[in-house]
Amino acid sequence: MSGVRVLVVDDDRRLATALKRGLEGEGFAVDVAFDGDEGLWHAQEHSYDALVLDVMLPGMDGLELCARLRAAGNWAPILMLTARGAAKDEADALDTGADDFLSKPFSYVVLVARLRALLRRGRAERPATLSAGDLSLDPAGHRVSRGDIEVELTPRQFSLLEFLLRRAGEVLSKQEILAHVWDFAYDGDPNIVEVYVGQLRRRIDAPFGRAGLQTVRGVGYRLDPDGG
Repeated sequence: MSGVRVLVVDDDRRLATALKRGLEGEGFAVDVAFDGDEGLWHAQEHSYDALVLDVMLPGMDGLELCARLRAAGNWAPILMLTARGAAKDEADALDTGADDFLSKPFSYVVLVARLRALLRRGRAERPATLSAGDLSLDPAGHRVSRGDIEVELTPRQFSLLEFLLRRAGEVLSKQEILAHVWDFAYDGDPNIVEVYVGQLRRRIDAPFGRAGLQTVRGVGYRLDPDGG
């Protein structure tokens, strides 16, 4: 990962300094900012391959910083750090344009792995509306449609579809889906994922003669990026 430049924005100076030291040990070049305004200045003045932003920042918070960067056409991958169990922060992070999130406290090894995954994906402009073929989802407007037909979904169905659309083409395990669509404290039956996948199929696929939401036996689920 030589030649990769990362910006870390976190007001916890001990954590930010530790991340800088650790990431530099991995071969990254790292700049650090301790508040949102300083982070915005760095991001506007320099070109970064990825950013790590804390949601809770003095002044301009991480969500606003992320939104401003996306509005300005900066599509560098963003990993957002959220409070543990703060599902709204996680949803808001994705809605404002973040690529992934990690709850505090986190494993440093996991952070590096997530960062490397984002860097492999690279920067690519992502529209405000998510789509797969003629299936589209507007996170801000909370609307889903197949072609010209609007599809009504419950909040949980909507969250599941949004996660699948953001990772369209990837095979996602039940555990990944539970972690992103439910919350870390969920200790119920993991087969709830199957129930909701079935519900979603009956809303977005069956009425339209499609098979976009696929089961990969023994592995998980995949949403066809072409819509099925």
